[in-house]
This record gives sequence, structure tokens and C-alpha cells, in this order.
Amino acid sequence: MNLQEYFIRIGLQGSFDKPDLETLKLIHKQHVMSVPFENLSMHCGERHILDLEFTFNKIVRSGRGGWCLENNSLFGWVLREMGYDTTMLSSRVFNSSTKEFSPIDSHLIHKVVVDGKAYIADVAFGVSFQIWEPMELVSGKDQHQAAGVFRFIDKGEKWVLEKTSRKTKVLNPDFTESSLVKRQETRTIYCFTLEPREVEHFYEANNTLQTDPKSLFMNKSIVSLQTATGFRALLGWTYSEVTFKPEEGVDVFDLRNIEDEEKEQVLLEKFNIKLQKKLQIVSNTTWYTL
Repeated sequence: MNLQEYFIRIGLQGSFDKPDLETLKLIHKQHVMSVPFENLSMHCGERHILDLEFTFNKIVRSGRGGWCLENNSLFGWVLREMGYDTTMLSSRVFNSSTKEFSPIDSHLIHKVVVDGKAYIADVAFGVSFQIWEPMELVSGKDQHQAAGVFRFIDKGEKWVLEKTSRKTKVLNPDFTESSLVKRQETRTIYCFTLEPREVEHFYEANNTLQTDPKSLFMNKSIVSLQTATGFRALLGWTYSEVTFKPEEGVDVFDLRNIEDEEKEQVLLEKFNIKLQKKLQIVSNTTWYTL
């Protein structure tokens, strides 16, 4: 494993020897624009293995993406190799259907300290809730990014990340009432504490996410990639292209269902993913939205 291979994977050239905020923002944005958030392995008869060398080979050398435990564990290695002061943290995702946080620490993020200020780096949440740049860890401050306005709220025993979205414009009338399209303007994303974690902390969650029948990832095949103007996603059979238009105060959603014979072409052309095994798309109704 080496950094140059990773930099090539995310479309960068150079050594990036200085662990400063500008470089952190650059590699964070390039990662989310280059590496998909996806759970396709488990729907190809494979497993998501939480091992750094395995993940490096999968994402960097095989051109795949991964879910948060894979993407963010790799990104943490990159930060450490580059000399950043970084701490692995765990978080619990908010379920918008039950209005509760997950009972398990299923999401991995990083606290990065640069010039005395703490930031949260997270390159693997996907869709419209993906931050493009690290967020300063301060409570109540609106932090404007491409997808909307994000903010942290210090609740004392935990920190909460929330996002205020723009209005949505759905182009295809067949999807006007789709459960995939978010409706709430302000939405809770996840909560976390500042207790340092090691990767072993996530082993049980990594197994649960791909074996529990109630797991989101068991019920929906997901792939999402940020673009210069928004993001693309394939959630179950529904392919989406979303364009952020902050100047108009709206996000434009273009959704359509694909056929089985299209899936390999869509994965290759839209997400640069070529699978080695046959994908079985799963598209059960869940709380997950774009």
C-alpha cells in the first residue's frame, strides 16, 4: 500500500507533503467525487471485509467503492500516512422512520485537528447527505456546502449532525410521491461522541449490517457518487441524477427505473464500477432517501 496509488485513484498527482487544511479539503472532495459509496459486494455473494489491506486492494487497485466502514477506514489510513493528527470516532445513524438513532455504532468518522482547530472528516455517507469538505467541529454554526447547510449541535453527552436542504423539483411525474425523495427541510443525520475508537470496535457492526434481516443494507442495494454538480445514485432499481441549484434554492431530481439488462452498463458508465460477480439488485422499501 502506498499513498501515490491512492492519489492516482482519486485523480490527483503530486506528493502533498504538507498536512494543512487546504490539502485536507482537497483530498476529501476528490475522494467523494471518485470513490462510490456502495454496498454491492454483499449483493454479489461476497462479504464486506473490514481489513485495511483488503480494502486498499478493493477500492484503490480494483476501482471499487465501499460503505462507510471501508471508505472511512481507508481515508483514516491516508490521513495518518500524510501526518495529520486524526482520531477515529464512531457514530449512530438517525432513522427517519422510527425517529431514533441506531442502537449500534455503525458509522465510522474521523476527527482531524489542524492548526489547533478540530474538524470532522466523513467521505462515506452518500447521496445528498454527503459532505464534500471536512466540517469544523463547533456547535450551532451553519456550514454551507454544495448539498445544503450542515451544522453540528453539541447536546452535552453527544454531538449531532443535521442538514437543512433546499426544496426539491422532481422531473419525472412518476416519482413525484416517491419515498426516495426527501421531504423534510431540516433533517438529523447522525450522532457521535469524541471517544477515540480503534477499527476493532466496528467488527460486530460490520457483520450485523450484512446479516441482520432488518439492516438497511440487506434490504437495499445502494451505490452513490458525488459529481461536480450534485450526485448520482442507484438505489435498488431506481437510477437518479440530482443537480444542486443553490442559486435557485432548489435541487433537481431526475429519476427512472432501470431494467435488469441495463445494470452493468449503468454501473460502468455512471459509477465506473465493473463487478466480477453477478449483482442481485435488492429494492425493498426502507427509510433511506436521496
